[in-house]
Amino acid sequence: MSREWEHAFSSWAQAPGKTENERIERTVKSIRNALNADEFLSSRSKVYVQGSYRNRVNVRQDSDVDIGILYTGNTFYPDYPEGMSGSDFGNIDGDHSYSDFKNQVENALVNYYGRDAVTRGNKAFDLHENTCRVDADVVPVFEHRRYSRDGSYICGVQLFPDDGGKIINWPERLYDNKYWHRQHYENGVLKNTDTGRRYKGTVRILKKLRNSMDEAGIIAAKPTPGFLIECLVWNTPNNTFVGDYWEDDVRSCITYLWSNTKKIEDCNEWGEVSEFKYLFRGSPDTKRQQAHAFIDSAWDFIGVKS
Repeated sequence: MSREWEHAFSSWAQAPGKTENERIERTVKSIRNALNADEFLSSRSKVYVQGSYRNRVNVRQDSDVDIGILYTGNTFYPDYPEGMSGSDFGNIDGDHSYSDFKNQVENALVNYYGRDAVTRGNKAFDLHENTCRVDADVVPVFEHRRYSRDGSYICGVQLFPDDGGKIINWPERLYDNKYWHRQHYENGVLKNTDTGRRYKGTVRILKKLRNSMDEAGIIAAKPTPGFLIECLVWNTPNNTFVGDYWEDDVRSCITYLWSNTKKIEDCNEWGEVSEFKYLFRGSPDTKRQQAHAFIDSAWDFIGVKS
């Protein structure tokens, strides 16, 4: 069997090197310093790393970092069982709004770095890179609680984009005593272990492949986010990752995904890595179509044979 892609895949599977990781760590430390310099936020916020860097699926020369800023005061956003409310659990309204918190985070970042270094986006602040730090997306979030009828709950994070709506994510154990399920980070670690450490390498390869396809002008590559690629590989069965070569695993993964994203019926039960949200549920069916278009183009790009 020809190994024309094996050299590239072997390189792409590796995590960023020491120098790049050191720049990321300096960025995280710097943001913590910026929040600690603000009197209000220093005692009411927690800085944590999320996204591809935290989950160890970031790729070389593509290593921005996602930073969450969690409000740690007495305000949280709940989901209660049908027919129940906060009074059933002894909860009262909090005293701080998300919009105020986001504005306070913006002021702290601007005061520390200067206005030119910080751009406010719909969901996050873009802290621009320089010689000492990487580009960072800084996302203010509040605690989200999903309650059960017995009063137990699991915790995620919730944010409100400037253009409306809300987003709930399930990154990892932000408060150890409030969690009884594995979430995104823990699930990724387990799958990586169960696949002989091939899962995360395959995610990195497909993300770098997406970049190469974009450079080659493949239309389906650019709009495909890295998070979607990570979730696609997560839903690939563990017995797919059994090749002696990275090329074997990548081709098997693409073949499985190509076959199972053609129709929504075949992937309707797929979830995000956290397993708290469905990956493709909802209307219109654009995300599943986007995923299939990317996999179909990747199939052609590397010459997968049916």
